[in-house]
Amino acid sequence: MITYKNIFKLALVVTVIVTSFLVFSKPSYPQTFANMDKVGHLGSFLVLAYLAHYAFKPRWYFLCASLAAYAILIEMIQSRLPYRSASIADVAADFTGIALFYLLNFSMQQYRKLKSNR
Repeated sequence: MITYKNIFKLALVVTVIVTSFLVFSKPSYPQTFANMDKVGHLGSFLVLAYLAHYAFKPRWYFLCASLAAYAILIEMIQSRLPYRSASIADVAADFTGIALFYLLNFSMQQYRKLKSNR
């Protein structure tokens, strides 16, 4: 059955696969601006948090712990790849993406509350 929740689940699976491919493959794209990698990490984890939230509606701490584990796992695997390197700054960017999702989500909820009370 096609539901919004199932669409979010499918999108989450596709996003995890694409993200994993990008972070584990040999980089063949140019860095068009400084810290492009960090922006990519932040954006990827913001999207992953969004999709996971709407796919499963988990408690915030479970979603944060799951995505944090994925972020750390990525860096551990990258440390073993000869053409990649691990970076604490990448993990920080991942965590920032997760936090930014919750900040934006909270802001939108507050905005909707204000709007409905008018």
